Amino acid sequence: MPSKSRTRVRKQRRPNYAIKIGQPPGALIHVGEIKTEQPSITLFEFDSEGFNEKRFDTIEESRQFRPQRNVLWLNVYGLQQPEVMAEIGKRFGLHPLTLEDILNAHQRPKLDDYGNYLFMVLRAWRRDEQSNELVSDQVSLVLGEHFLLSFQERPSGLFEPLRERLRKGAGTLRNSGPDYLAYSLLDAVVDRYFTVLELIANRCDHVEDELETPRPLPVIADINRLKHDVRDLRRTVWPVRDLLTALQRSEERLVKPTTNVYLRDVYDHIVQVVEGLDNMRDSAGDLLDLHLSLESQRLNAEVRKLTVLSVLFMPATLISGIFGMNFHSMPWLGRADGFTLAMITMLIAAGGMGLLYLILRRMSKTD
Repeated sequence: MPSKSRTRVRKQRRPNYAIKIGQPPGALIHVGEIKTEQPSITLFEFDSEGFNEKRFDTIEESRQFRPQRNVLWLNVYGLQQPEVMAEIGKRFGLHPLTLEDILNAHQRPKLDDYGNYLFMVLRAWRRDEQSNELVSDQVSLVLGEHFLLSFQERPSGLFEPLRERLRKGAGTLRNSGPDYLAYSLLDAVVDRYFTVLELIANRCDHVEDELETPRPLPVIADINRLKHDVRDLRRTVWPVRDLLTALQRSEERLVKPTTNVYLRDVYDHIVQVVEGLDNMRDSAGDLLDLHLSLESQRLNAEVRKLTVLSVLFMPATLISGIFGMNFHSMPWLGRADGFTLAMITMLIAAGGMGLLYLILRRMSKTD
């Protein structure tokens, strides 16, 4: 459902790149909105024999940890502390440019191959419960041979079902490697796109129903919001196709052939999302055309009413103008009933014009 405020169009927050001017490549500077009060780090380590879950509140606590399982999944909420990113980069051997891209929360979805690991960036979309607007957060993934790192701007519950599957040992997550876990995270992000696409479709239907009412409310702001949301969503979804294609062509030691089957399924889903967004973009344009057409039709109806009234009173205006001339000798000026005769003449002329309008209108309907 659209927002109750129909006059305000959402303004997109733009990144402040000025703070990075003059900085060397790989400088750890956070660019973007701070969406968490304090970063939090959780670690899941698992294999076919067991599972451990741990939360780190300080960097010193993480330095004392020693892994006990084959696969590590480290998840970070909050990107505003570069020292946390520096410690993670040192621990897992990440390139400074990777850390720089993680801290820049306005990256275009992409995949970079650094040899010993793959770096992926994409955006997760959802509906904000308070503002009822579509919002997006950057999700960064680092896939190594025995680990997967995920970085999110704030807790959103997007990956919570996967954590529950790991805790319960359901499915094949515990028996698979980090590449299958990366697929599961990508699949969760893409599945959320379908939810957002359904929300946009419902908004389109609501605007269309509103336009069909006898006295529709102003919907131009809602149509503009639809167009902007579809544009922003499509701009971040389209590159995910290239990301998935490149991921399937990665080295077998990082992405196993058995995982490529699942990645192709995610690719098919992202193609469906792109096609749905194309349809939504066309629908938003059609709604704007329909709105302008209906407004033009209503304006024409009002103008037609005013024109009919003007035509009805045109003979009266002509007669009153003639009798208003300053001639000494004019008909009915000397008669006592001259004013009455003039008014009767005006009414007869107006009635004749009205009868002519009705005849012409009926003839146009029969044609």
